[in-house]
Amino acid sequence: MRSGTSICANLVAGGGSNGKKELINYYHISLKPANETKYWLCLIRDNINCNKEKVQVLITEADELSKIIAAGIIKMKGLNR
Repeated sequence: MRSGTSICANLVAGGGSNGKKELINYYHISLKPANETKYWLCLIRDNINCNKEKVQVLITEADELSKIIAAGIIKMKGLNR
């Protein structure tokens, strides 16, 4: 799943950014594939003969990762005051 691997790749790329604004942009870029990964995992769970409980664990982890990234964006923007 390409969307799943691009989450961390974008976060790592953002680590070498030249400022807060650029770093926030990389976090935004990472949030999109995180949400896309949840979508694909839900499709797999609902349409493919698989261990649905294991896939649900992955969906939960992807959701938690999305929330962590979103919280990072909010904190960097100073919106959590």
